Amino acid sequence: MPVISVPHAFNEEDLYVDLEPMTGHRLYLKCEGFNFAGSIKLKAATEMVESAERSGTLRPDSILVESSSGNLGVALSMIAASKGYRFVCVTDSRCNLATRLMMEALGSQVHVVSDEHATGGLLGARLAHLRALCAADDRYVWLSQYTNPDNWKAHYFRTAPAIARWFPRLDVLFIGVGTTGTLMGCARWFRSWHRPVRIVAVDSVGSAIFGDPPGRRMIPGLGMSLRPPLLDESYVDEAVRVEEADAIRTCRNLARRGFLFGGSTGTVVSGATSWLARHGTPGLTPVAIAPDLGERYLDTIYQSNWVQALYGHDAIADPRAVRAPSD
Repeated sequence: MPVISVPHAFNEEDLYVDLEPMTGHRLYLKCEGFNFAGSIKLKAATEMVESAERSGTLRPDSILVESSSGNLGVALSMIAASKGYRFVCVTDSRCNLATRLMMEALGSQVHVVSDEHATGGLLGARLAHLRALCAADDRYVWLSQYTNPDNWKAHYFRTAPAIARWFPRLDVLFIGVGTTGTLMGCARWFRSWHRPVRIVAVDSVGSAIFGDPPGRRMIPGLGMSLRPPLLDESYVDEAVRVEEADAIRTCRNLARRGFLFGGSTGTVVSGATSWLARHGTPGLTPVAIAPDLGERYLDTIYQSNWVQALYGHDAIADPRAVRAPSD
């Protein structure tokens, strides 16, 4: 029986869902949402905070500050509450209400940016606001998930080895991309493994991560309006882009089978299913990483009026199957 004294000491690392009965393709989904922060961001948050403590950057009077679309903000809120730090999360209008309320319940301040930056969109506006805070008070410590190597090191030391333990014959790994911390940590680790693993990055249409022009994105989590500084494309074999409507259909179809996942997970599963429909071969061992669960999306991707207003009636899925999106 595990007994813990701090919330970040617990994380279920070894839970997978066999999606073949739902997708028609052999696919194992690594579930990263079973911890007190509710997402894979707990790993990066823990690594960045504890590294800053070891280096002396974080002091007892420090105020943590970070830009986040939601999940990292919740993880940092939880850790800050546990360790006695103040935390300010700079987010934007796409952040789910439930996520903002969770951060505030944990004692954090949430600054919501609604006006886009002239060149960097909402993310650029968040970063400008954050820099202004740091310039005004030297107690602020910005962990900078977009540039901090501890972001990807969390997955190099934990996520990738955990997958390898259970799948020694892994062939393909599907990873959703935002800051690209999970992608780069796992890709670096598997680059020196005993067998080649194809690394497939799953991005949202409207994201500028792989050089596309930025466009409308309403689901927080994956994608960025700027190229992430952590990204090294030499470690990426292929990038798959998923329409948000396809991600929503996938989430809603999985929910009809009893699995309530978040928008990031719907994007990854949709991209993986599409890729496997084109490239899958008998005997292939594919794994996809599910970053979060779905409770925080009940008023968005699981709310029919919200979905139809933004994406039309076709985004309301047929509940009988999870199908690959059309190319």
